[in-house]
This record gives sequence, C-alpha cells and structure tokens, in this order.
Amino acid sequence: MALASLAVLLILAGYAALCAVRPFARCRKCSGIGVRIGRRTVKACRRCRGQRYRLRAGRRLLNTGRDIHRAGTRRPDRYDTDRSYTPWS
Repeated sequence: MALASLAVLLILAGYAALCAVRPFARCRKCSGIGVRIGRRTVKACRRCRGQRYRLRAGRRLLNTGRDIHRAGTRRPDRYDTDRSYTPWS
C-alpha cells in the first residue's frame, strides 16, 4: 500500500514538474497541425483555435489556484484614502 502511494506521489510530482517546465502541449484534436480537414474544407481547429497548442490541465489548475489566492490576499490600493488600514485587521 505504501509503495502504491509513493508511486502515485512520484507520478503527480513528475506531472507538476512537466506543467511547470512545459505548460503547453500539442492539441489532441488536430494533432498539433492547427487545422481540421473535412470532406472538402480546411478549417481552423476549434479546440486550439488554430494555435496548435493547448494549455495542460495541471497548468490550468495551477493558474486558477494562483488567481484565487491572489484575489484573496490582495493588499488595498496604495492610493486608497482610508488611512486606518493595518495589515492585521
């Protein structure tokens, strides 16, 4: 059981490192080409919008968590007229 837990943690750590180093991956829908070829038409891929790359799910999760944290801990504007602000209140 401990070995399985360790293996899962190592896999998650590896994926987190991959998301930090290479946040974008090839689009799975168009195989990184950027276009979808139909019967007689060539259209930009709807999933990647023709950009050929997509943001990884782990990186999207990291960005969302960072945004939530930043929104919850944002300091007030430095030009705020309220001088009664203290960091601990």
